Amino acid sequence: MGAAGSRGGGPGSSRRCQGCDAVLAADNTARLCGRCHREQRDQLRTPPAQLRHEFFETDEFRAAFASQHIGRVFKAYRNHPRHLTLFGKALTQELLGRWLGLTQAQVSRIENGKPEQYLETLQNWAKILHLPPHMLWFDLPGQTRLRLPESKSSRGFGGPVDSEDQDKILVVNTGMDTAELIQRVRTSAIDQPTIDALSITVEQLCCDYAHADARELVRKGRYWLNHVSVQLEKQLTLPQHRDLLHNAGLLALLVGCLENDLGDMDAAKATRKMALELGNESGDASIVGWAHEMLAWFHLTAGNYRAVIPAAQAGIIAAPSQSVAVQLYGQQAKAYARMGMSEEVYASLERGSELLGQLPYPERPENHFVVDPEKWDFYAMDTYRTVGRDDLAKRNAEEVIRRSVTPDGFVVSPMRSAEAKLTLAVVAARAGDVDGAAEMGMEALQHGRQSRPSLLMVASELDTELSTYGARAGGDFRDLFEQVKRGKTPEIDGK
Repeated sequence: MGAAGSRGGGPGSSRRCQGCDAVLAADNTARLCGRCHREQRDQLRTPPAQLRHEFFETDEFRAAFASQHIGRVFKAYRNHPRHLTLFGKALTQELLGRWLGLTQAQVSRIENGKPEQYLETLQNWAKILHLPPHMLWFDLPGQTRLRLPESKSSRGFGGPVDSEDQDKILVVNTGMDTAELIQRVRTSAIDQPTIDALSITVEQLCCDYAHADARELVRKGRYWLNHVSVQLEKQLTLPQHRDLLHNAGLLALLVGCLENDLGDMDAAKATRKMALELGNESGDASIVGWAHEMLAWFHLTAGNYRAVIPAAQAGIIAAPSQSVAVQLYGQQAKAYARMGMSEEVYASLERGSELLGQLPYPERPENHFVVDPEKWDFYAMDTYRTVGRDDLAKRNAEEVIRRSVTPDGFVVSPMRSAEAKLTLAVVAARAGDVDGAAEMGMEALQHGRQSRPSLLMVASELDTELSTYGARAGGDFRDLFEQVKRGKTPEIDGK
């Protein structure tokens, strides 16, 4: 292939081989010359063992795994855009067959015939191709797709996960408990099971945000963030480094939110910047998007409404098709509502609702860094209340309160419930029910798990509504609100 120019390339050609920098032939649509192409194909004697998670996050793969047909998974693997970009065409059935110990004809029959039902065969092929366990419809030997006990993970019935349950989750998924995970991280024994266990631990911390004691949770978050940050300075493989950056970014976001909830704004701003840097370093759009969302939230609760719009827009540009963008549209709607820009309010709500409808329902909706329809209803509730659509605000508030309590009485979303009660109180005050508004407002202020900035922002609206009835209207609530502003209420900790 040394005479690439004789096949159409020439000295003026701007397309060169990414392997050896030779000029590519005009009819070569790949990124490699023929020689490098053959050398690269020769290296594929075994399947790539360290593919990025994003490799499997394609519509073709999702449909193939959902069909529970391993042949369709094979076809999606062979026709992956990565292969088409690198080689100019799909991997052949013959090559895939060599990896799996099959002939080309057998691969063809598997791809086009009935689904394979023999479990050991499926497990063997999945291990050879390094298929992600969480996307499979069967378990690999010694592993399970179970993430939480059914009583804890069912939508709408989630309660707190205690340390004993957390250890069970880790053991089921990785074969180690929390103590062993801590020991491995401390001794830099970083391997894939350790990273998997760390990811489960970080995700659970993010799920605990809604109801856990903020001071205890921020302590745990800082502990893990410190240990993960130390590991990032060690010698790691690229996939390990990427996964640790992602977990460090999530931990920084979580700690920053909690610091904001506890009223430590200087620490929250610094931790948010750390999360943004980690997201930029790893190229993780979701982390970057949530870092911008935090800035938009800071501006909103501080009353800097105009600053919310560009902060949110920066996050939308960074992560336009992820759930954080839905929440960013919600933040814009909140800001527009407080600026009296009703047309922009409904445009933002429409964009957020449209994007939410395009996204799959999250596996762990209780994770603070995902957005599901229930969280969107909560955001819309705030906007409806602010623009004076009391009917819609009341409807959403009642639904938020209903969803915040499990059948056994555990309040899984106390912060949402508190703001929903303040919303109902505002609606009652506008309707002339001063006593009912004050009673509902006091109940909201006395919740144990609260976000100080958000609480003050919404409670101040109720205070304003009550003040229209006279200096002492709703006096008990307004006295309590003054104590909250001075930080003298019982335990107030969280967003």
